[in-house]
Amino acid sequence: MQTIYSPQMPRRWEFVSPIHMIKGLWGQRDLIRQLTVQEVIGRYKGSYFGLFWTILTPLLMLAVFTFVFGIVFKAKWGVSPQESRIEFALTLFCGLIAFNFFSECFNRSPGLIVGSPNYVKRVVFPLEILPVNVLLSSLFHALISLCILLFGILLFMSRLSWTILYLPLVLLPLVCLTLGLSWFIASIGVFVRDVGNVTGFLTTLLFFGTPIFYPIAALPGRLQTLVRLNPLTLIVEDLRRIMIWNLPPDWNWYGLSVLVSLAVLMFAYAWFMQSKKAFADVI
Repeated sequence: MQTIYSPQMPRRWEFVSPIHMIKGLWGQRDLIRQLTVQEVIGRYKGSYFGLFWTILTPLLMLAVFTFVFGIVFKAKWGVSPQESRIEFALTLFCGLIAFNFFSECFNRSPGLIVGSPNYVKRVVFPLEILPVNVLLSSLFHALISLCILLFGILLFMSRLSWTILYLPLVLLPLVCLTLGLSWFIASIGVFVRDVGNVTGFLTTLLFFGTPIFYPIAALPGRLQTLVRLNPLTLIVEDLRRIMIWNLPPDWNWYGLSVLVSLAVLMFAYAWFMQSKKAFADVI
């Protein structure tokens, strides 16, 4: 029996098309914008400091890690012989910005669909935009942290390099990888409720497996290879290269990072769009 596809039900292969994904999200841009604004404002609703927490939180986090690793453990990155504690702190902070952006989206993904049963059962709602809203909200806070980082570089290191113009290129694989994993984990979280516990463990594992508070060069050769298999490693290192070390991205690895992140993005989008048909039956 031949299957007839209506215009409202795309063929399976169309979900793998980036054009289909972009057109679908672009068609929901107004709704995405409204929900993202609500997400940002709602996070600090009722608090005394409001949006000021977006500045205060990364500053406090920077101070704690600087004290622990820069003063207590007297850690050095080893890039420059005249490296100061401030430079170490900024290098550490740069890695934290990228990882915190990823971890916030990753850890919230399992409950996005399960926590919105009204969207699943009672209204016709594009569920695929829920991870997008979380991602854009996290990206807003990450960009504020990057502005603080730039201010710190200008204040304490008295320079800003033209290499920061590479920032959109460096953020591209980070955004694609994060959104792809968010779509995938959000859909899996509907069918397997224990996935939230797994993501918490994986986040801790990735935190120590990503060179955030240690340089790759400090690891033995085999561990260096293992750490480089972590896609976040390439992104964090490239972010430091353009923001702190006045170097362009490592082009030898950048292309691989983009290809992997785009593959994850398209697979996860296709998976989510196919699996969401069964969400209402499970929730």
